[in-house]
Amino acid sequence: MSPKQSGEKQVYKSFHRYVAVTGTILLVSEILIMMVAVYLGVSIRFFDLFYTPPYIVAAPLINIFPYASAFALVMILSMAAVGMYQLGYREDFRKTLLRLMRAMAFGLGLIVLIFYWVPETYVGRGILGAVMLITTAGIFLTRLVFYRWSNAHLQKNRIIVLGAGRLARECSMLVEKNPTFDKFQIVGFVPMPHEVCQVSPALVLSTEGTLMAMVKKYRINEIVVAVRNRRSEHFSIQELLKCKLYGVKVSDTETFFEREMGQVLMDSLQPGWLVFNDGFDQSRLRTSIKRTFDLFASVTLLIAALPVMLITALCIFIEDRKSIFYRQERVGKDGQHFMMLKFRSMRKDAEEKDKPQWACENDPRTTRVGRIIRHLRIDELPQILNVLRGEMSFVGPRPERPYFVEQLSKELPYYHVRHSIKPGITGWAQVRYRYGASVEDAIQKLQYDLFYVKNNSLFLDIIILIDTVRVVIFGKGGR
Repeated sequence: MSPKQSGEKQVYKSFHRYVAVTGTILLVSEILIMMVAVYLGVSIRFFDLFYTPPYIVAAPLINIFPYASAFALVMILSMAAVGMYQLGYREDFRKTLLRLMRAMAFGLGLIVLIFYWVPETYVGRGILGAVMLITTAGIFLTRLVFYRWSNAHLQKNRIIVLGAGRLARECSMLVEKNPTFDKFQIVGFVPMPHEVCQVSPALVLSTEGTLMAMVKKYRINEIVVAVRNRRSEHFSIQELLKCKLYGVKVSDTETFFEREMGQVLMDSLQPGWLVFNDGFDQSRLRTSIKRTFDLFASVTLLIAALPVMLITALCIFIEDRKSIFYRQERVGKDGQHFMMLKFRSMRKDAEEKDKPQWACENDPRTTRVGRIIRHLRIDELPQILNVLRGEMSFVGPRPERPYFVEQLSKELPYYHVRHSIKPGITGWAQVRYRYGASVEDAIQKLQYDLFYVKNNSLFLDIIILIDTVRVVIFGKGGR
């Protein structure tokens, strides 16, 4: 039986973003459950009206559709904000229930705010209570059934890595650093002649026989090519072609890491890949859409966050009677410098002799108010004005100071690529990686930034904003 018959396609690419097939099925199922819950809630509340003569059901239920759609949208965003739709999400049922309860509470708060802003949408406490109970029970039971079914019927993607050198080691470390990672299984590594082995000898496969024989023996679904010199006489493209025609997926390390980790792997990056690969859309249409989105999101956030910003400004002033805002030079699009605006969270003498320093965990330079607003990311809110002025985008790579840009540009190839688009208040690296405080952290964040530059789209921006809410709620990454 070939991999075409036994394997399952687990991800597909949509809007330059890899999406899990099973996750899409789960999302659609839960949207339907939420919409049905609204209809059931209304039916239970008005049972006597709907189910006694003269049965005036049709017109009221049709009018419910906009409310059901809005409720489903709010609740899906709430569940996404607490991380229930992350690729590869797996938790036991107790943790799933606790996370679901947080999502329901968050969604209920948003719905109450909508009732306050738009009174015409108010549906009554009885209906809302019934809808929330039905939704919670329906979602939990659906996940219970879905995860049991997926564990029983969906197989892990079985992978062999062609190569055993540095690139192969990166693939191995991907699993070692993520012990709960269960989207695929690396069966072993096929060493190439004259290659220094840098992976565990226990995972090195015998090179006797053909690559096709290994595929059949180990029931392989995918081959990841982790070889730098693909023009070597020892590298057989014909063998790979036979495997691909047999139904085995063949990927290079760049594509593999982009799909599984949302990164562009620096160790394997070649100039030709940047030039000829799809993505890196900097067209006028994409720029116009992004600018429109920036203006809409910034104005909306400014209106919503204005009370928080006023309270923050007052607290900063009361603490030490010094300046409320802090202006700092940063590098933006095309290497242009601009002054980024933030709420002041550190002492006035935070940097001795004006020498820039990396931020650190529990930074002693922060004030008491500063520690709180940095943890909650409130100190970033004044950057909305930078977005409105066109110096920044709402979503994009984090802007760095000229001192660090000069330092990192010398040490990291392709660092300048991140300056091909406007920097952002939040970004893919910010929601996927901790706060950067060293050159090593900068390398990891650059890999995420390159992924965003390559795949930036409105769809990805929305995903990042939802993940930003999750990061703020759980307080991850702030310093």
